[in-house]
Amino acid sequence: MSAQANVRPIIIKRKKVVAGGGHHGGAWKVAYADFVTAMMAFFMLMWLLNATTEKQRKGIADYFSPTIPINRVSGGGNGSFGGDSVFSEVTLPQNGTGATSQRPTEGKQARGETGMTDTGDITAAQDEAFESLEARLIGKGGESKVMENELEHINTRLTDEGLVIEVFALEDTPLFYDGTASPTPLLEDIARLIAESARTVENGIAIGGHVQAQPIVVAESSTWKMSQDQATEMRKLLEDFGVPDKRVQRVTGHADRERIVSNPMAIRNNRLEIVFLRD
Repeated sequence: MSAQANVRPIIIKRKKVVAGGGHHGGAWKVAYADFVTAMMAFFMLMWLLNATTEKQRKGIADYFSPTIPINRVSGGGNGSFGGDSVFSEVTLPQNGTGATSQRPTEGKQARGETGMTDTGDITAAQDEAFESLEARLIGKGGESKVMENELEHINTRLTDEGLVIEVFALEDTPLFYDGTASPTPLLEDIARLIAESARTVENGIAIGGHVQAQPIVVAESSTWKMSQDQATEMRKLLEDFGVPDKRVQRVTGHADRERIVSNPMAIRNNRLEIVFLRD
């Protein structure tokens, strides 16, 4: 009896084995995903600030700015303010259209609420007048061999500023005598041709002078004065051939800062630009 009392008790341990390692939680994954998304948005913002102009950034900001559809014609169904941004007018909204009588939107003009003329019609009319002027100028080239030679020195293009008539020098036919602002007979004939064509319109005129670059060894560059003097001489020629002086709005010398060809000393960079300005 005493021998059985000294026997050590048998203790059975049952160890629970969990397959797969159990669930450790996934909140960190959500936090990491939010962090990566925020960093991507940050770098995209930095890229936009560096790759866009001030005007483009303003457009992006306007796109994300909230607007209120208060168009009284369609209840906002045609877009806020009839398709115009709330920033299209500097004054407060009036009559529920986001515009004023002094500065109407296109939608308000279409409803006939103002007697102002649509700017699109004005632009189209001016483009037609410029095209007619351009055709008249180029069409004169068939009248004589002399005029054909003159038109070899003329390029025309229509821009937002107006009709640009570019008069340029060639290797063997300069517009001015070398190193001076004295016009050659060729430039006088071109100025007469432009003045005759200019009588078909009444737009203001701007004249810009451009010259080729000078060698670096020159002690003092005269490109600014030379371009200004040559532009002034062109103004005088136009006035001598019948263009009223009040039509000339500005005369500018650009020196050698705006090149046509890559070589800064090329003769082709010697040119005059006569611009018939939009009203």
